[in-house]
Amino acid sequence: MIKAEGLTLVYGSGTVAARDVSFEIGKGEIAGFAGPNGAGKTSVIKMLTGIMKPTEGRAEIAGYDIVTDAMEAKRRFAYISDNPDILVQLTGAEYIDFIADIYGVDKATRQERAGAMAKRFGIGDKLNTSMREYSHGMRQKLMIIAALVHEPEVWILDEPMTGLDPAAAYELKLMMKEHAARGNSVLFSTHVLEVAEKLCDRILIIDRGSLVYNGTVDGILEENEGLDLEQIFVKMTSGDLRE
Repeated sequence: MIKAEGLTLVYGSGTVAARDVSFEIGKGEIAGFAGPNGAGKTSVIKMLTGIMKPTEGRAEIAGYDIVTDAMEAKRRFAYISDNPDILVQLTGAEYIDFIADIYGVDKATRQERAGAMAKRFGIGDKLNTSMREYSHGMRQKLMIIAALVHEPEVWILDEPMTGLDPAAAYELKLMMKEHAARGNSVLFSTHVLEVAEKLCDRILIIDRGSLVYNGTVDGILEENEGLDLEQIFVKMTSGDLRE
């Protein structure tokens, strides 16, 4: 449901943010996307979601090219960025309505879906409050609710756990599992390798713009017997695994 073929991004300065990145995430899969700071995770995610046009290569969401068939592709995924501090002059409910209007979700359906998610995240009584009064974590919860209100097949999440309290992080992980169990796909970037090891079917590791691993979590653990995912990550990205 998510397909990247040779994605390359070169900035005008000549800096290569991503180089020939290819992978595929199928139905029912949760994939973790890991890499050091500045390795290219966000650049790849921005190409997958159509925010940035690749210098070379292509990406598909649910069979639709993100550049040549952008509207159809964008109807089929939710994107949650790592910055929840947008349109904070709105109330939570107004922001959800804004996003729901874009996707054509009717009033009754959006209220039912958003209300259920807000209850799970513990902010059901805060939706009519200005987002200026929200903490970072509350804004992150609201961004997640709004992004998922149209119930897309594909979720693309950039550091979605950042700022969430433990209960909300637990709920989000549970929601990811439920979504994948219905035959859908999830891709999320993370620095927390323990989460990826427990939650993911597939792991992608990027370093200095290039994908250095693309495979199952079980596979990478078998190939590196005696090491956990965090140790494998350090070994692959720095080459210096100290006890």
